[in-house]
Amino acid sequence: MKKKVMIGMSGGVDSSVAAYLLKEQGYDVIGVTMKLWQDDDDELIENEGGCCSLAAVEDARKVADRIGIPFYVLNFSEVFKEKVIEPFIDEYLNGRTPNPCIACNKHIKFNDFFNKARQIGCDYVATGHYAKIEKDEETGRYLLKKSVTDKKDQTYALYNLTQEQLEHTLLPIGDYEKERVREIAKEIGIDVHNKPDSQEICFVKDNDYAGYVKKHSKKRIEEGYFVDTKGNVLGKHKGIVNYTIGQRKGLGIAFGKPMFVVDINAKKNTVVLGDNENLFNKVVIAKDVNFIPFDEINGPIKVQAKIRYSAKPSPATVYKIDENKIKIVFEEPQRAITKGQSVVMYDGDIVIGGGIIC
Repeated sequence: MKKKVMIGMSGGVDSSVAAYLLKEQGYDVIGVTMKLWQDDDDELIENEGGCCSLAAVEDARKVADRIGIPFYVLNFSEVFKEKVIEPFIDEYLNGRTPNPCIACNKHIKFNDFFNKARQIGCDYVATGHYAKIEKDEETGRYLLKKSVTDKKDQTYALYNLTQEQLEHTLLPIGDYEKERVREIAKEIGIDVHNKPDSQEICFVKDNDYAGYVKKHSKKRIEEGYFVDTKGNVLGKHKGIVNYTIGQRKGLGIAFGKPMFVVDINAKKNTVVLGDNENLFNKVVIAKDVNFIPFDEINGPIKVQAKIRYSAKPSPATVYKIDENKIKIVFEEPQRAITKGQSVVMYDGDIVIGGGIIC
């Protein structure tokens, strides 16, 4: 009897080829696009929004028809609003810079979507992420490993996966280079083979995070003060949601030398400015930690860690603070460590785990 798998289809080339590969491997494949958000901008709904715009749904439907699998649209917009959008807004209001894709993977794709698949009798869920899952036969635990293409590797956004989720998840394109994925799409005659990769957060138009928060927040965005690292007032800012750690441009104030955002204090409604060297630090504290090869650490462990998706892993030592927090001490100072982002730890190609920087 064929194993049944429900795959999330965004209308992009990666999930489309993933669905095709699963069918070729003999699985009983069900294609599903997740409706994640709603917007009062008709043009945005029609054309934008990456994985759940009307255009994306139509692309996914065409691919499903082409490869001969059933296709459905499931509405997760309410839980997406509760678990992703509202925390995203709250984090910005509190001076932090969240990564909503990580929240979406944790709460929607590998929780609600995962549970829905199991409820209808699916053995697995699948996505078009560039990552690999392997079982360690010695320990019996499932491991999350980097894809073959380091440039496209997406393990950073998947560190929250549990053992149960890893056991019942398939990532068909983790062994493929992006160029080969596009070639396969062209070979099988699906129109999305040249579709550009989505670069923006699906529910934020033009990457205008501050504008989105202002539009959808129930709280008024108050002006406040720029201060230096000693607390001296330098001028007025337009509201803390307009700034993030490491920012130099768009401050709206001139100093005669480059100045950078080095801290944001939501309680005082201040944005702290300093020199580039003020942005470097060796120590990161992280909460809401998830480990993959083991449940917890008891003593210090050596890892390579990165503090944002685009960063390169850097040697560090991890220390346990309590059941929910860890301290990571890097060998070399890291630039612009940002509260709300995730720090993810590796041992070579194996994902050790990660947590939210606090």
